[in-house]
Amino acid sequence: MTDDSAFSSPTLAAALEAQDALAVAFALRNDRVAVPMLPVDGPPQVRVFRRGDADRYMLLLFSSAQTYERMLPQESDLRVRAYDAAALKDFLASNIGVLEAVWFDVAGPHAMQATPQDVLDALELKAE
Repeated sequence: MTDDSAFSSPTLAAALEAQDALAVAFALRNDRVAVPMLPVDGPPQVRVFRRGDADRYMLLLFSSAQTYERMLPQESDLRVRAYDAAALKDFLASNIGVLEAVWFDVAGPHAMQATPQDVLDALELKAE
């Protein structure tokens, strides 16, 4: 794991437990989220996942590094980075065309799913 191996967001975990989309958006805007990274040398690269032979990818986000570890217990080199709202917004904006879904704590017990555009909109806080 990287330096963020002990990362945890109690705010995001509580929002997911309540299954409250507004609270999840608040947590993403005001706290940080664990983003899986590929175990590569060089610049950090976000790890995305794909269902079978699907054309697009899923971004999996976690309330803690430990929640990510529970999803893939057989892997030994799991890395995460704690992304704030700006970093997550930049990643989504750059990759929105190749993402089909964003999952939060996909291994449970309180998983939630959103579209990449909904997450991006929540991060942008557009005033009407």
